[in-house]
Amino acid sequence: MKRLRVSLIGLLLLALAACNCSKDEYKLVWQDEFDYVGLPDSTKWAYDQEGNAHGWGNNESQFYTRARKENAWVEDGKLHITAINEAYEGKAFTSARLMSKADWLHGKVEVRAKLPKGVGTWSAIWMMPGGWSFNDGDWPNIGEIDIMEHVGHDLGVIHASAHSKDYQWQTGTQQTGVINVPDVDTQFHNYILEWTPDTMKAFVDEQQYFAYGNEGLGVDKWPYEKPFYLLLNVAVGGAWGSVEGIDTLAFPQTMEVEYVRIYQK
Repeated sequence: MKRLRVSLIGLLLLALAACNCSKDEYKLVWQDEFDYVGLPDSTKWAYDQEGNAHGWGNNESQFYTRARKENAWVEDGKLHITAINEAYEGKAFTSARLMSKADWLHGKVEVRAKLPKGVGTWSAIWMMPGGWSFNDGDWPNIGEIDIMEHVGHDLGVIHASAHSKDYQWQTGTQQTGVINVPDVDTQFHNYILEWTPDTMKAFVDEQQYFAYGNEGLGVDKWPYEKPFYLLLNVAVGGAWGSVEGIDTLAFPQTMEVEYVRIYQK
């Protein structure tokens, strides 16, 4: 009887351990594998255009279009976001800025992509608070999470950052990390964010290069306890993208995305 009781206790402990383990594991909750042909899936993606008239606050040179196949198109198992040197709606370039129709609080974001290289390009995989749009303003107080930023004049240098009221690029205080990935324009890599109530970590493939911990000092430093949606875009020019000008002959330039996967515990 004593031996049986010990065995039952052991089985119970194993079951509890398995239960706790499953709670800690990431589970896929949202994805786009781009296994279709045509415009990006309209049940998953919308087009962000609100800042076109204002250069997106950065004096950017592109006009982001809506549902225009030349700028955003899925084919051969990949999403193509293409910036084109063409006059359009008063701008010198066109491109696309896609935003997910879902948002998430915490989790793991994984985007497998190949990046553009032309001088003047500014490609990004990033997140903004759910329900927020450009015309709402109050940036950067509301928070911004940059999983990947890459400018063509600094080929192969990947940045991840978090912006808030107290930590922002205008004052050079943003929380940030940098990694050199020489073949970003010829090979696909996984750009990953792991976000919990306590930390943010960014990776390229398996290599972590950014970490930022919640200091527990309020929303001015950590405005990240709310859902954020995902953005994918290729900008042209702007405060950062045109530091060394824009090579108009390098266009068109495309960011290709093999998949987007969102996991939560």
